[in-house]
Parts: sequence; C-alpha cells; structure tokens
Amino acid sequence: MKYYRQHDVEYRGTIRRLNYVSTDACGAEVEKYANVYLPFGYDEDADQKYNVLYVMHGGGGNPDAWLDSSLIKNELDYAFSEKEAEPFIVVFPTYYKRGAKADQKPEEGFAYGNEQIRFFQKELREDLIPAVESAFRTFAEGIVTPEGLRASRKHRAFSGFSMGGGTTWYAFTDNLDVIADFAPLSGDCWAVEMRGGQTKPQETVQYMIGRIKEAGFTKADYRIFAATGTEDIAYPNLTPMVEEMKKFPEYFEFSDDLSAGNFHYLVEEGYEHSYPRVAEYLYNFLPYLF
Repeated sequence: MKYYRQHDVEYRGTIRRLNYVSTDACGAEVEKYANVYLPFGYDEDADQKYNVLYVMHGGGGNPDAWLDSSLIKNELDYAFSEKEAEPFIVVFPTYYKRGAKADQKPEEGFAYGNEQIRFFQKELREDLIPAVESAFRTFAEGIVTPEGLRASRKHRAFSGFSMGGGTTWYAFTDNLDVIADFAPLSGDCWAVEMRGGQTKPQETVQYMIGRIKEAGFTKADYRIFAATGTEDIAYPNLTPMVEEMKKFPEYFEFSDDLSAGNFHYLVEEGYEHSYPRVAEYLYNFLPYLF
C-alpha cells in the first residue's frame, strides 16, 4: 500500500457547507447539511465539469467526522496537487436525520444504524445528489433529473467507513443505476442481515448478484474497492463475504492490480478500526476512481 506523505502542498482546495432539505420516515421535511470539498482551481463560471465522490462517516458521526478525525483534506490536496489523481468534488454527508447522534437510539444499537443507512438510500438519490450536483459543476447537467443521474453514473462514486461502509454496500445494491464506483471501507453488507458478510456470506453475495441482474449491468459497468485491516473489528465480517464474491468472477473480477478487474480488496497488516487508517486506504484508491 502506498502511504500518504505529509509534504507541503502548493495547491489547496476549499470546504463549503451545503444546506438541503430531505424527509424523515413519516414524510416530514428535515433540514440537513453536507460538507463539500472543491479542488483548487474550481471556478463557478468555468466550463469544466467534475466527477463527484460521496464519503460517509461511521456510526455516531456527522458530516464533519472525516474532516475532524483524519487527514482526508490534506490527502485530497496532495493527490490533486501532485497530479496523482484528476481533481474531483468530494461530499461528506450524514445518514442521520438531525445531525450527529441527535436521532440516535443507543438502546437499539446496530439495528437502528442499519435502519438509518438503508433509509438514507432514498435521500441519497432523491435529495442529496440533486442538491449537490445542481449546485456545483458536475456531469449531471445543471437541473438534475432521474434520466440525467442514470446517464452520468460513471462520474459518481460512493465510499464510507464502518457503518459508512455498510452504507456503501447499500448504495451498490439500491442505487447501482446512478453510481458506478464504490469503496466500502471496514464494513460489510447488511442487506440480508446485520453482519451478514460473516454470518451469511453466500446469501449476501447472491443478493448482490440478484440486484446486478435486476439493474441489467455487466461487470464492466461498476467497480468495487474494498479495504480493512487485520486488527479491524470489521475484518472477520468483511473477509468471508469477499472470499465468496471471488467465486463469481463473471460479476466480481478480482485483481490485486487496482487498474485491472472490477473488484479489489486491500488488507493492511495490523491496522485497526479508525478514521486515519481508512483515510490511507481511500488515498490509495483515489487515482482509480472514475
């Protein structure tokens, strides 16, 4: 794995706060915000269009969690300044409806989190992506329509840490028609059951394959960049699912070469469950997105 080097960065991007409106489970309007990273040189009046990466926090977090807990902004600045990756927009939202922990019910634990991350998929598609991609210069062409989202799917990616990793797998199963690249970090797919990557890997993978077939896509239409560490609590949940996915190369063509195949799994020896660690994984994936 390539490590981020903390050198001086000549060109730095900016962070903007984007307010938007979503709905709760009862249909009531909810005000939310996301942090939006704009790379150096972004110009509202220019003709250049940008790809967009959406990055979700872990359980109990908020749109500030990644920026507060890791060097993610420095890593983006460095990768774009050094031309390791083409500059793109990065969005940090939350799946909670009223900010960090305000809506969380600790007594319900993971079950509540799973409910939140799955419900977020509707918000992602109907509220967040249209709000972001109509406000900034993206490939969705200004006024965002369902047809425009589908047409621009290869210019859109999703990633996340821990419960955000679970959110990423749900984005894959529920929003594959509008997103093409996925980077689930230290989190498995809970679509069949919680921690289903460990407890029901066969059923979980078959569910994924079913969703791919329903969407009418082939392995050339999407890519998955998964990662975790051997000391990460997610390792025993994610690894069995990954091994099961490898059995179906017609859908998940595994390769250690990030430029080949459509499915990758980075495992770092001794790495634990933390934002600084997963930020390193994401840094390694940046040149291969889009």
